[in-house]
Amino acid sequence: MKNQLLLLDDIHGVGRKGEIVSVKPGFARNYLFPQKKAVVAEKHLVKLQARLKEERSKQAVDDKKEAEALAKMLAGKTLKTQVKVDGEGHMYGSVASKDLVQLFDEQLEIKIDRRSIILPKPIKSLGQFEIELRLQEGVPATIVLEIAAQEAPTASE
Repeated sequence: MKNQLLLLDDIHGVGRKGEIVSVKPGFARNYLFPQKKAVVAEKHLVKLQARLKEERSKQAVDDKKEAEALAKMLAGKTLKTQVKVDGEGHMYGSVASKDLVQLFDEQLEIKIDRRSIILPKPIKSLGQFEIELRLQEGVPATIVLEIAAQEAPTASE
């Protein structure tokens, strides 16, 4: 049996602030209620729902402006990384979205959510790749990722 809940916050994969959603009892009991992210949807909460939806729509406008500004700033930028390779030029491991989050933080000093990076599978080859991003409110952006071979340390090191 699923519960009808009023969301007090945006929950990825469930719904947005102010929406009435159905979730499994365990998810509500173990996550939503303790984190104060939802309340049981009762008839007297209709006014609260209207206020939450209004707040969410205002926040959506602000989020979209921020995301569009970030997308403009990212246009034409390149992230660079060096990876270890074997004698034949094959990478040890791969570059995944968590690695990209770290590169954004180190090179561009931007905090970006891992879920914003659209990477169907980790990159396992050297070269230049265009990485798609889906920022807040669905704003699209792209950035170039350059993966180069790491220089082998010399014998004196």
